[in-house]
Amino acid sequence: MSVKPNFIHSKKFSQYLFMAVVFVPMAAYFMIFIIIPMFMGIWGSFTDWAGFSTTQKFVGLANYTRLLGDKVFLRALLNTFLYLLMYLPAAIVLGLSFAFLIEATGVFKQFFRTVYFLPVITSTIATALVWAWLYQPSLGLFNMLLKMAGLQPLLFLRSETQALPSIVVYALWKNMGYVMVLFMAGLSAINRVYYDAAKVDGAGTWPLFRHITIPLLRPTFVFVLITGLIDAMKLFGPVLVMTTPEAYTGVPGGPKNATMVLSLYQWIVAFKEGQLGYGAAMGVVLFGIIMIFTVIQLRALRVQWEY
Repeated sequence: MSVKPNFIHSKKFSQYLFMAVVFVPMAAYFMIFIIIPMFMGIWGSFTDWAGFSTTQKFVGLANYTRLLGDKVFLRALLNTFLYLLMYLPAAIVLGLSFAFLIEATGVFKQFFRTVYFLPVITSTIATALVWAWLYQPSLGLFNMLLKMAGLQPLLFLRSETQALPSIVVYALWKNMGYVMVLFMAGLSAINRVYYDAAKVDGAGTWPLFRHITIPLLRPTFVFVLITGLIDAMKLFGPVLVMTTPEAYTGVPGGPKNATMVLSLYQWIVAFKEGQLGYGAAMGVVLFGIIMIFTVIQLRALRVQWEY
């Protein structure tokens, strides 16, 4: 005579319990803090939402048409793309190069990987403040080194042409270790059999890199490109900290808005000026740009390689 198992001790009860303890809180968090705010932001972009006002008048596409005539927004959009074009290719090249160099160090690989990864886990505010001092025209370390070398000092963050590249250099120092570790993980996942077989056929260093390493690193390239694109498009902290000294500008964005980027301008408009509806429209535009570039990258890099 078989006895039916108690429901509390059954497999189905365990599944329900897991959903109640793990899945439901996660779903609630995702809904409350991501989905609902996202739809509220999209709706707010079609209204004249202003600060803590209890009324929101529907204005249609007025906020979006206003963006087309906003010179500061257009400059911020241009600066964001310029930053992306300067930062992302350099981050990939440096990260991949250092990954190869550290893989070749042998016993010191763990040490160098830790050293280069330290800036990634260090506070952005703290490191940005230190680099702002390094860039200081009269007392900064960089200009002191230039003077010792007999070269003319630079204005760095106070120059309209040098400010954005200076932010790029800081970002490369800060994030290169993260990109490097990703490429090191990708390199370690490649089976050495492919290299050994190619060497038997007489392949040299460049053919090995071009026909084996690069194709098999495709998933890593996809991840680095997409995450790097998102990070570059939402640049905020370093620009706010490094190019807002009250002593010589008084407002964020550097000299003549040289470092004004989309996220920074959105923050100024929404939270300093209280134009939340207009700021939400900028957020929707930024989200749309990121989505378009992400889809393009996924489609362009979806080729499968087999050996």
